[in-house]
Amino acid sequence: MTEPVIEVIAIGNAIVDVMAPCHDDLIERLGLTRGGMTLIDTDQARALYAEMGPAREVSGGSAANTLAGLAALGVRCAFIGQVADDQLGKVFAHDIRAGGVAFATPQRAGEPPTGCCLILVSPDGQRTMNTYLGASQYLPPAALDERQIAAAKVLYLEGYLWDPEEPRAAMRRAIAAAREASREVAFTLSDAFVIARHGDDFRALIDAGQIDILFANHVELAALTGCKDFDDGIAALRDRVSTLVVTRSARGAVAVRGGEQAFVAAEPVERVVDTTGAGDLFAAGFLFGHVNRRPLGDCLKLGAVCAAEIISHYGARPEADLRALTQPFA
Repeated sequence: MTEPVIEVIAIGNAIVDVMAPCHDDLIERLGLTRGGMTLIDTDQARALYAEMGPAREVSGGSAANTLAGLAALGVRCAFIGQVADDQLGKVFAHDIRAGGVAFATPQRAGEPPTGCCLILVSPDGQRTMNTYLGASQYLPPAALDERQIAAAKVLYLEGYLWDPEEPRAAMRRAIAAAREASREVAFTLSDAFVIARHGDDFRALIDAGQIDILFANHVELAALTGCKDFDDGIAALRDRVSTLVVTRSARGAVAVRGGEQAFVAAEPVERVVDTTGAGDLFAAGFLFGHVNRRPLGDCLKLGAVCAAEIISHYGARPEADLRALTQPFA
């Protein structure tokens, strides 16, 4: 088998986070839910974007956040995701490439525009998020480079993108390409609402041996297994995937691989500022350890360290030097 050129390749939503400070009277005037997250359509996105002041624009999306963390740790990464041929599409492509992630998915002409999360930041730091999925929901199977997927050590898939038909078909095709090349497939369940809609698909993939590494939080574990008790949920899945990783917020995380089970406590942080992206960066730290063949407990520790860095500031991209933070455990 050829030695992988890329260590982790991911498929996910290609979204640009657009963050701008605002006063609460703007949120009230626009009828938004302060501190909440709302899905919006094209017209709403354009109207809200026009109302925003000077903004910071950073490429985002769950799997893209994970790759940003991996690239910061020195892992060779590539991303597959759909943007439109527009301003935000160019922002996404430039930003993710500048972070060290290979990105070659062709831009999509016409409507809808590139997906974005329009974030209004109140004076007290509260974030009001308005998510427009846009072009990211139209990733076709034809956009895949199957040779690149076959050349990666791990294929990482984002559950959020399983909902729309085109990217779901693309991910099935990507799984087939990875399995044919004897590569590993990692899957993050993303959210309980995704499991409510597609849990049967996920359970079928697991039962067919298509998932090697499964990431979940404790809520998603319960939704997937139907087990209210955490330990029962672990028991229900531990023999069905090669590696199971379950986070429990402030209660740390558990991983199971074969007959081995490991636990890590949550890393202490001076102040939890923003939990956005905590799971994404936990996955980054864990996969960093995994591709470098670290023991299971070390992989969990690396995940906890990366997650702690993210929740200590606003935004889902690392600001501190992850290599320096993880060096004692890498």
